[in-house]
Amino acid sequence: MNDFGKIFRFTTFGESHGKAIGVVVDGVPAGLDIDEDFIQSEMDRRRPGKNKFATQRNEADKVEILSGVFEGKSTGTPIAMVIFNTNQKSRDYNNIKDVFRPGHADFTYWNKYGIRDYRGGGRSSARETAARVAVGAIAKLILKQLNITILSGVIEIGGIRGESVDFEFAKKSEIFALDKNKEEIWKEEIIKAKKEHDSLGGVVKLKIQNLPIGLGEPIYYKLDNILASAMMSINATKGIYIGNKDAHKLKGSQNNDEIRNDGFKTNNAGGILGGISDGEEIEMEIYFKPTPSIFKSQQTIDTHDNEIDFKLEGRHDPLVAIRGSVVTESMAAVVIADMLLLNMTRTMDNIKKLYS
Repeated sequence: MNDFGKIFRFTTFGESHGKAIGVVVDGVPAGLDIDEDFIQSEMDRRRPGKNKFATQRNEADKVEILSGVFEGKSTGTPIAMVIFNTNQKSRDYNNIKDVFRPGHADFTYWNKYGIRDYRGGGRSSARETAARVAVGAIAKLILKQLNITILSGVIEIGGIRGESVDFEFAKKSEIFALDKNKEEIWKEEIIKAKKEHDSLGGVVKLKIQNLPIGLGEPIYYKLDNILASAMMSINATKGIYIGNKDAHKLKGSQNNDEIRNDGFKTNNAGGILGGISDGEEIEMEIYFKPTPSIFKSQQTIDTHDNEIDFKLEGRHDPLVAIRGSVVTESMAAVVIADMLLLNMTRTMDNIKKLYS
């Protein structure tokens, strides 16, 4: 499946080393101001090749809008966007044409489809997430109208956990670091791993602010399970926690968020109860595994079941979580935009307001 969402929904297309990647977005309300500069600024946040802490594949990631926008506003018809690939080096992957890279989807794609695009991983490459950032920017333009904001940053790298959280600092940090006191330590760890031809894992913290009460469609389209699905669809994500990540260690008397007239006294639930937003901030952590593309000799097999040792070539991120943090925001924005549109039809009062 290459699509996501119910009302606000999108379909991505393209491969890592193909001519282009892109996305078709449907369900965008007509009359939305489409700020192309904002969309491009979101792409620039995720763009590769910006510094030594990311892959050196230097793509401009320039978005071209092909349809669905007229005189700067959405028309209510599908918005198609394309991002042309301009800095592929497909020859770097000739040595893995018949080889399964450990930690990658090569093995499973081959066994499922009987064919695979070995150039950078093809469809399984994280390059596809650039298209998600484009659609996430559209979703954020909707959320902006309702003063809903989404923030993210990196809270842990290589097992070293940050002790403070500053989302404003993360916006300025090269590695989206949430703890300014850990930023240099984390940078040193990344460079060390690169020099050792290895990689690191990390944890992204994400926050959604100013949500109304009532978003989420029980029982099988709950807000938390769709957020989890969205995050788990991102390359290299291995886990997600919503709310207090130590809740499983607590007693009910400690974990329950008591309620007063002015709101909840705590937010261990992370802003969601029974799959529905409760008006508190949604707080999440997303766990990324180490980038599987490393430059050490590894044992594997080829498409003929021969056991071999091989060394990878190419350009790869030493840590997925950094640029992945931007993608988590985009997927969260898509989920919230979809939930807002779904929620509009859940009461007769809302329907009568529109049609009376």
